Amino acid sequence: MSTLVHRRRFRLGHTVRVVSGVLIALLFLFPIFWMVLTSFKQQVDIFVSPPKLMFEVSFDAYIKYLERPDIIHKLVNTIIVAVGSALLSIVAGSMAGYALARIKLTGANAIGVLILLSRGVPPIALAVPMFLVARKLGLTDKHITLIVAYATFLIPYVMWLMRGFFLALPRELEEAAVIDGCSRFGAFMRIIVPLSMPGIISTFIFSMIMAWEELLFALVLTNRDATTIPVVIAGIAGDTDTGANWGALTAMGTITVVPVVIIALLVQKWLIQGLADGTTK
Repeated sequence: MSTLVHRRRFRLGHTVRVVSGVLIALLFLFPIFWMVLTSFKQQVDIFVSPPKLMFEVSFDAYIKYLERPDIIHKLVNTIIVAVGSALLSIVAGSMAGYALARIKLTGANAIGVLILLSRGVPPIALAVPMFLVARKLGLTDKHITLIVAYATFLIPYVMWLMRGFFLALPRELEEAAVIDGCSRFGAFMRIIVPLSMPGIISTFIFSMIMAWEELLFALVLTNRDATTIPVVIAGIAGDTDTGANWGALTAMGTITVVPVVIIALLVQKWLIQGLADGTTK
């Protein structure tokens, strides 16, 4: 009897978890669905009340902005900056995370927490000084300026995540490598990095997404040549005299989201494995 009751409770709990998961997923995905749906509507259909689910499909918003040569240029800028800042952050953050995980330092935990707390500094407090330094060095409106600026808030995030991955690996692996003649850095590159590759890939993807959607630093530090897609989207909001151009905004938003979704789907195997490895030891 007790076994039967236990099974019923397990099935009920499983059903509740599945239903809750589906509802939460729908809640988070609905804004994206509505954005994509709105991007194919004509301007007159966007403001109809109640909203239409059946309407005449229009590609005018996509055609209008994709025909502009600067849009492709801004999209390429976004890719360069997002990938560059993610790579820089992975290299620096991984080594910092390894140092905090393996090297015996006085106050290592306090150092890690302080670096992580730097993420709490308001971005605007850093954007203005960065602009003044970049202007003094003649590096305004450059890709490298945005890459370094993004790395300032990505490195603490990467460091803390990678520290967790490195702590999950047994020390005996490095000790065996050192006995075989490897230096500490050699053991890190030849043993730890390959074993942590799922975590590195998942952290890289998350870092790239964070850089991909960043607006403030791109708005302050760029003007024309290195401007990214989020800045263009912010400018589209005022393209019309009657208010926000919602058709163009949703079309550009869809174009911005699609590459990230494609990348996530291509690396989902390593992404899921990295997330799983980061939660277990």
